Amino acid sequence: MTKFESDVRTVNKPAEEAYAKYADMSNLGALREKLSDSSFLEMIADRVPADKLEMVKAQLEKMSFDADSVTIDTPVGALTLRIVEREEPKLVKLVAENSPVPANVWIQLVPEDEHTSKLRVTLGAELNIFIKGMVSKPLQQAADGLASVLSLV
Repeated sequence: MTKFESDVRTVNKPAEEAYAKYADMSNLGALREKLSDSSFLEMIADRVPADKLEMVKAQLEKMSFDADSVTIDTPVGALTLRIVEREEPKLVKLVAENSPVPANVWIQLVPEDEHTSKLRVTLGAELNIFIKGMVSKPLQQAADGLASVLSLV
């Protein structure tokens, strides 16, 4: 399995509070509403490049959320990320369903102090040598982008 780790991000919440958000995928649906708030857009301007913001908005519009999963419309069909393990307050593991390759996502949290925590996202995928060269850069960008977005929730 090839792994793509995001940079470590700071979350302005205690680990327990951040974990509660990430352990229930339906909480991520609130991002759609936040993207129409100008103060939120200003806050994320340093984390999400301006040329990618419209893409993020479009992707969020195509997603559906429930407590245990998020489903994303992709060019090859609906892809679901389903929670398979929760380890409070430090880890949420998701596995991809309907994916062309076996894949997973780990959301890891470490308390920093009583008000903040650190976040890292790891994407793992079974990639053959031919595909790896084509998708490594986009998957690394996806790990970094997901960590950026999650650090704002």
